[in-house]
Amino acid sequence: MERALYGPGGFYRRELPVHHFSTSAQTPAFAEAVAQLADEADERLGRPRSFAVVDVGAGNGDLLFHLSELLDDRARLIAVELRPRPRHLPERIEWRRRLPDAFEGLLIACELLDNVPCDRALVDEDGRLRYEEVNRDGATRAGGRLDEADEQWLAAWWPLRDPGERAEIGRPREARWRELTERLVRGTALAVDYGHLGSDRPEGGTMTGFKDGRSTEPVPDGSCDITAHVAVDAIPADRVEPQRDALRALGLNATRPPMSLAYRDPTAYAVALANASATARLMDPAGLGAQWWMRTDR
Repeated sequence: MERALYGPGGFYRRELPVHHFSTSAQTPAFAEAVAQLADEADERLGRPRSFAVVDVGAGNGDLLFHLSELLDDRARLIAVELRPRPRHLPERIEWRRRLPDAFEGLLIACELLDNVPCDRALVDEDGRLRYEEVNRDGATRAGGRLDEADEQWLAAWWPLRDPGERAEIGRPREARWRELTERLVRGTALAVDYGHLGSDRPEGGTMTGFKDGRSTEPVPDGSCDITAHVAVDAIPADRVEPQRDALRALGLNATRPPMSLAYRDPTAYAVALANASATARLMDPAGLGAQWWMRTDR
């Protein structure tokens, strides 16, 4: 999975997410909510001289592009991404491959953790926990026994019992999030991702592929995205909530504007309707609204 996504010729070395699937970060309405969150964090910190907004896994820079129009010049906008810098971004957006060593502000990772490579475990016919191995063509087989740390993680967060059951082991996601948030001296850290809770773990796991806007088999040859939902309650965070609830709390509203506005001011009505439609999409429980917000304030 690591090689297929991030190695030489890997999917994220060659492809842009927007060409294959939609994310919250691509929409201006989502940026409005993030701008509000950034302002709240900035106020809580006492409006420090330096306030950074760091987007990890920035893709094509869509979120920071929209934020550049919403946040004043005091906000330092930093994209962390493996791909080269897109030409269309304003100069104020910094583009780098690694996080700053330390910063104050807002750290955001939108649909990053579900692409952190992880192992998949299965229960074999004798009831033993094993790693599931996969070749470059996507064929799988039972591999070696799980090590103690992975067994302990499954016992705590995703117990498996019956032969044929599968689960993604979330330890690498937790480790990655800790690694990122350790750089945040003061501020707010937010991860946004598809995920599940212990009360509703999906049978058989969630690992899948995406290509050209459609789900596909997770073949690890670099031709497709490979993703697995996040065990969100295992991620170290102060608050975990559905995206639709978080957006409402930040003031986003999916209510359609009154028709009377269309007669008084057709342009304003069209803008308000577009905003309401975009917000409704972000809150749709069958789509982007099913994402989870994992937030920590420092």
